Amino acid sequence: MTESTLTVDQQIHEAGPILLKVTGELDHHTAPWLTEALDDVPLAPGAALVVDFSDLTYCDSTGITVLVTAYHRAEAAGSAFSLAGLGRDLTRMFQTVGLDQVFALHPTADAAVAALRH
Repeated sequence: MTESTLTVDQQIHEAGPILLKVTGELDHHTAPWLTEALDDVPLAPGAALVVDFSDLTYCDSTGITVLVTAYHRAEAAGSAFSLAGLGRDLTRMFQTVGLDQVFALHPTADAAVAALRH
C-alpha cells in the first residue's frame, strides 16, 4: 500500500489573488495539510483566494469537507473563493452533490483570476 502524498504551494498571483496550488491526493490522510495551508491564508474583505487543483489526482469526501469549511471562512471574511483546474471526475462529483452551485469553478487558475477582475 502506498502512502498518500499532497503538496500545497502558496504564491501571490501577479494580479493580486493568493493562489494555492494543490498537487497529489487529497484524502483523510492528507486533508490536514490542505486545512493548515488554507488556515494560513490571510482573508479580508476584498481579498481573493484561488485553489488550483489541476495537479490533483484524487479527492475524497474529507477533501470536500475541507473546501466547504474554507469557503465558509472566506465568505465570513468577505473574500472571494474560487476553485480551478478540477478534473472531469471531481467536476462531476461537485455537480452531483450540487457544489457547482456553491463554488466558483474555473478551468484554469488564470481563468479564475480573470473572472475575479470582472
